[in-house]
Amino acid sequence: MLVGKELLEKSKLLSKHSEDEIARGCGYVSPSGRVLRKSFYKALIEAKGYKLSNSGAGGRAGNRSSRGRQAEFKTKVHGNGNLLIGHTYTKKLGLEPGQEYKIDLRKDSKIISLTPLN
Repeated sequence: MLVGKELLEKSKLLSKHSEDEIARGCGYVSPSGRVLRKSFYKALIEAKGYKLSNSGAGGRAGNRSSRGRQAEFKTKVHGNGNLLIGHTYTKKLGLEPGQEYKIDLRKDSKIISLTPLN
């Protein structure tokens, strides 16, 4: 993901394209291929010299309820059978996009573990 001067230069070169194409061209794409618009716009604003606080919506820095949904270490099996772990947990473990893991299952205790392949 480009930032700063490089982001401004690349986005200017792509200015005749759609916003999503500009964001993609600057590297703001998730591993699943989704355009990361919020991250892209935030980086653009900061590249223009504006300092954004990490206080959440409305600038209520000390208010815990303004920080959005908090991570709860639980999940559920979705209707399609998928079990989603989520970014918060992979980040907390230091897992990076593209890393590969072997999934080990212990059926009797219903424990799932990941073993790095690299």
